[in-house]
Amino acid sequence: MAAEIHSRPQSSRPVLLSKIEGHQDAVTAALLIPKEDGVITASEDRTIRVWLKRDSGQYWPSIYHTMASPCSAMAYHHDSRRIFVGQDNGAVMEFHVSEDFNKMNFIKTYPAHQNRVSAIIFSLASEWVVSTGHDKCVSWMCTRNGDMLGRHFFTSWASCLQYDFDTQYAFVGDYSGQITLLKLEQNTCSVITTLKGHEGSVACLWWDPLQRLLFSGASDNSIIMWDIGGRKGRTLLLQGHHDRVQALCYLQLTRQLVSCSSDGGIAVWNMDVSREEAPQWLESDSCQKCEQPFFWNIKQMWDTKTLGLRQHHCRKCGQAVCGKCSSKRSSYPVMGFEFQVRMCDSCYDSIKDEDRTSLATFHEGKHNISHMSMDVARGLMVTCGTDRVVKIWDMTPVVGCSLATGFSPH
Repeated sequence: MAAEIHSRPQSSRPVLLSKIEGHQDAVTAALLIPKEDGVITASEDRTIRVWLKRDSGQYWPSIYHTMASPCSAMAYHHDSRRIFVGQDNGAVMEFHVSEDFNKMNFIKTYPAHQNRVSAIIFSLASEWVVSTGHDKCVSWMCTRNGDMLGRHFFTSWASCLQYDFDTQYAFVGDYSGQITLLKLEQNTCSVITTLKGHEGSVACLWWDPLQRLLFSGASDNSIIMWDIGGRKGRTLLLQGHHDRVQALCYLQLTRQLVSCSSDGGIAVWNMDVSREEAPQWLESDSCQKCEQPFFWNIKQMWDTKTLGLRQHHCRKCGQAVCGKCSSKRSSYPVMGFEFQVRMCDSCYDSIKDEDRTSLATFHEGKHNISHMSMDVARGLMVTCGTDRVVKIWDMTPVVGCSLATGFSPH
């Protein structure tokens, strides 16, 4: 069922502690059980499983529950031991887990959606279960009586969800690349604002209620940090992944952002530095450096008897430039560009060698990652994906041992 990884080299990269195998289809969610050597998993193979670590060092399922439909999302509330499972048929099912994690009792079914459930959040204070789905809506239901309290519809599939428990604000990402901020009420809701910046579908969100920062990852391989708390809506762009960003977790204590992508990439971003906001791209009918016309500027082409050039943009200053005036490439981590990107010649010359020092570390998870969660107190991370494998990682060599709070995963 599960293999124990014995070698634990001392390094500044994530250490693979265990692999859990046994699901017959993609694992859509995996959550570490707080203060326990255990993992809860949900899968497209229609099973919910609770894995506990045995004396042999291997993880074996103590609970194996088969659902009526493939499992697409999951939320677990440890203090009340309640599990909420979203399914491909649109239903959300609630279970209660016994203290020894050997039994799971069915509580009720919530008819939350008409299509696949994409994300679930449970609020104990308000007794709400909030969920998003591929029926293009977010719904919130009462867990006391199972009643539908409200729905709000979008123009695209709702793909991910974050929730501020104090203010009852919900952040919903969708397939159009937009993020909607909603204020949820008992039987209604209001749209506060919409955030637009991604060029692909939003795959994951993370909300930090203390600094009031929202992080979003998308199929355009990028991450955006949105300053919801003020500062004139400041945003920061982070580009370092080679594939769709599928999962995020912000560590308040160390000011680090952990992100995972579908090609197995794991990135740890240093957010405890002064970063620069990427400029808005400027538009012009001619190169803002050499003044040669772009190919749509027919009048200037005719007047100067020259062929029009293709328009590009310098990633550092945002100016519209031709290829000749932007022939250089450079990374610029302070602006989030960990890759080499196009620079105009003057911006390239202004960058010093120390400006190219990376502000992130990149690691290889060596499996498809569609979902990730962390136990920050213990410095542990669990990843899962379409390859049916669940991996448990010791992240303390990367994010710092100060997270461990006296607990050693070794």
